[in-house]
Amino acid sequence: MREKAENKECGNCGAEIICNSKEVEQCFCSKVELSSDTRRFLTKTYFDCLCKSCLESFNQKIESAKSYSFPSGKNEFIEGVHFYKDGNMWVFTELYHILKQSCCGNGCRHCAYGFTKNGRS
Repeated sequence: MREKAENKECGNCGAEIICNSKEVEQCFCSKVELSSDTRRFLTKTYFDCLCKSCLESFNQKIESAKSYSFPSGKNEFIEGVHFYKDGNMWVFTELYHILKQSCCGNGCRHCAYGFTKNGRS
């Protein structure tokens, strides 16, 4: 017996999607080609279901992140890449968070993992 698909919102952008998580091989998301790096990244996120556009976008972001390294010292941070300034504060970019490879759970402004100050996205 086939399970009924659910109407949901994309955990990242809020777009309406039809999720078939009970039979994932029948769900649209199983047909989106993702790299193994993107799949590994997504296992660390707080997102529930994601739309095709967001899945493809994360795939591109993870691929482009390979061009950069995580800064190990203050002199390795690149303004506009790893952070930007908001007054006297450094605000870490989404790329910085991807390169960090984990969520700190602080609800950062550009959290790539879908964590908010209220918890899950």
